[in-house]
Order: sequence, then C-alpha cells, then structure tokens
Amino acid sequence: MGGIIQTEDDTWTVAGRRFRSRLVVGTGKYKDLQETAAAIEASGAEMVTVAVRRVNLSDPKAPMLQDHVDPKKYTYLPNTAGCHTAKDAVRTLRLAREAGGWTLVKLEVLGPPPHLYPDMPATFEAAEALLKDGFEVMVYCADDPVAARRLEEMGCAAIMPLGAPIGSGLGLQNPAMLSIMIEQAGVPLLVDAGVGTASDAAIAMEIGATAVLLNSAIANAKDPVRMARAMKLAVEAGRAAFLAGRMPRRMGADPSSPLTGLIR
Repeated sequence: MGGIIQTEDDTWTVAGRRFRSRLVVGTGKYKDLQETAAAIEASGAEMVTVAVRRVNLSDPKAPMLQDHVDPKKYTYLPNTAGCHTAKDAVRTLRLAREAGGWTLVKLEVLGPPPHLYPDMPATFEAAEALLKDGFEVMVYCADDPVAARRLEEMGCAAIMPLGAPIGSGLGLQNPAMLSIMIEQAGVPLLVDAGVGTASDAAIAMEIGATAVLLNSAIANAKDPVRMARAMKLAVEAGRAAFLAGRMPRRMGADPSSPLTGLIR
C-alpha cells in the first residue's frame, strides 16, 4: 500500500534512497538557525525540505543553513515554495541543481492566496519539464486520485497530497480520499501540509501513508523542540498501529470478558 517497500527494519525508499525515519521536516519559520537545527535533531528526520527561494544556501557572508543542518547527515530536498507558475518552479529547481547538485526535489506550484491550493495544470506542466530534465520529482498535489495517478504515470518519484491548506494546522480534512490515493499508489505517498499536532501525524500514518511531511506544526509551536519529539513519536506510533492492524469498528458493544459462565 502507498508504495511502501517493507523490509525487516521497515525502511522506505524513494528514488533509490532509503530512509528509516518516516517524518520529513522543513527548515523554515524558526526564530533562528540554532532552533532549526535543534528541532530537526529532535524530530529524528533524515530528510529536510529547503525553500530554495527563501533560504541562504550559497552566500558565505550571511548565515548559511548548511552550517547548522549538515547536508552530509541529512538529505536536502529543495522545494519550490512560493512559486505560482510552472516556469518559476522549473527555474528555481534548475538553480538549486546548479548550486548544490541536487536532483531529488520537491515540486509545488501554488494557486493564489488565501488558500494556496495546488495549481494542478501548472504542476503537470512543471513536472513534465523537470522529468525530461533528469530530476527525480516528489510532487505536492491536490487530494485527487485522478491527478495522483497521472503524476505517477508521468514518472514522479513520490506523490504528496495535502491534508489541509499549507500552514493551516487543520489536520486531515479528507482522510477517506487520502485512503483511496494510498490504496492505488505504486510509489511512496507522503501526506504533506495541514498537520497541526501529533494526533494528525499519527492518523496519517494509521491510514497507511508512507511518511508525513510538515514544517509549521513544529516551527510555530510554543516549544518547537518538544513538538518535534512529539511528532517523531506520533509518526512511529501511527506506523506501528497501521502494521498491527486496527480492530474492526462496530456499532454495538463487545465486552472484553465473556457474558456466559458468570459467578452468581
């Protein structure tokens, strides 16, 4: 389910890269780079997203993310946060490849404020150009099984539907549709955007998502480092519950102890 590649130690793989942690975190919105580094460490994440247009990756005269979040320790996933056209998204990721040699990337093309919902026609356009250009594309998309299938057939390395609008913290608004997408996916499916607290992340994993990607839920918490630890535990618990297989739901009661042979 959901493109999960199960091994004895339950790792997952995307574009030939294997990870133990099923939590992917962002690097933006923190008060400083020290807090960024501490929260990422507490999260246990092995992959971090980097907004190429907003984070300093190349100017040594200014504070650089690499000095605090070691690219030898973490897999950097450049993304196109803030891009509203296919042209801008493609250009941004080509610049990222020139700057750091990155080919595994996260594509997102957003619609207008205030909702910033994925612009799917522009996403298809950008994905096609990037795939032709040799990128391995993890793609942010609408919670739409038809769109997800098309992106997978195009050759995208992972599908990343939103749980709710970016930065909203509303939690999974359409778990039924996400479950359908997970069921049909032949590549990793990561729930991306909308997670607000640990229970949201756990639910995403319980329904079978390969992993969860989030940023604001940690960075905007009153205690980001503690919330990062909470998210780590939530993802692990949700994954364990999924593998264990939950009990069936029923309308009536089913007592834990038998009702026959009672002592009277």
